[in-house]
Amino acid sequence: MRCTAPSRSTPELTDITTTAHSMRMCASHSHALLVILLCSLLAGAANAEPSPDPTHKDCHPGDKSALLAIKAALGEPYHFASWTPDNPCCDWYDVSCDLFTGRVVGLSVFQDANLTGTIPTALAGLTHLQNLVLHHLPALSGPIPPAVAKLSNLSSLTISWTAVSGPVPSFLGTLKKLTLLDLSFNSLTGAIPASLGTIPNLSGINLSRNRLAGAVPMFLSKSADQVYLWLSHNNLTGPIPAEFAAVNFAHLDLSRNALAGDASGLFGRGKELQYVDLSRNAFDFDLSAAVFPEQLDFLDLSHNAISGSVPAQVANLTNLQFFNVSYNRLCGALPTGGRMATFDLYNFQHNKCLCGAPLPQCKK
Repeated sequence: MRCTAPSRSTPELTDITTTAHSMRMCASHSHALLVILLCSLLAGAANAEPSPDPTHKDCHPGDKSALLAIKAALGEPYHFASWTPDNPCCDWYDVSCDLFTGRVVGLSVFQDANLTGTIPTALAGLTHLQNLVLHHLPALSGPIPPAVAKLSNLSSLTISWTAVSGPVPSFLGTLKKLTLLDLSFNSLTGAIPASLGTIPNLSGINLSRNRLAGAVPMFLSKSADQVYLWLSHNNLTGPIPAEFAAVNFAHLDLSRNALAGDASGLFGRGKELQYVDLSRNAFDFDLSAAVFPEQLDFLDLSHNAISGSVPAQVANLTNLQFFNVSYNRLCGALPTGGRMATFDLYNFQHNKCLCGAPLPQCKK
């Protein structure tokens, strides 16, 4: 890859199921991550110097040595065939350089089932790295090494669709410039470290599809303009932090855990919520008084212990494309008109005493 201005690569997200619901979820996740990365790219470009230095035809010698050490640690795989001492390392496959300084700012390694080993500690030598992507490398294993904590300029860290295991390290909290953290589709265990809450501008976090357990700590910034959080398909338990009510979520997926308690504080007029999936947990609260943001387009509350009735406001949410409250303890007549005509029996079935179309008529 040729030397470019500082940039970030967006990993290609693979469809995870063949169902329409899951394809929608993947598309929404991909769009949300793209928005975060694009905003970071524009911010970096705004701070760039006015013109490149034409003398930088190769990367910094320290960066080149670090990259060659990474190649050696992974067993000199064919994936890095272009990584030879005789070639300018800014031309190497998977490498991005800063056009003004010649420093390596991006390393994106993805889609190679033959790349084996653990995450090389030699990464610590890439001191100017801003974007690290290790994606869809199913034979990459072992824990996330402390060497990653040395990458103090990282704004985007993706280690996804690998066999990486062990905990989500608390030392990631030292990466104060991080805005995006994607550790999805791995075999990570243990608790979510509260230290992530010390990263001031962390606004995109994807820890879904792991084996994380325990309570969810308050690890999110209340000052971020929009927060995107995915924790689905783990073994998380207990209530969500009350402080989540003050977080400006745009996209929130807590589905398929064992979370419980009151989640109604997530809703409210004036919030930025567009996508909410709380399905397949044990949330227990009264839905009747919930007020949903006008721009909400996806809401799945199915398979919980939610009581009360469906708010009449739902019918007037003009952007709402998906709405599912099945398998709860809801009662009363369903709202009529507006968006309600687009939802069928599947969206409301197996409740305590809901009635009205598309369910059977309410008894007089």
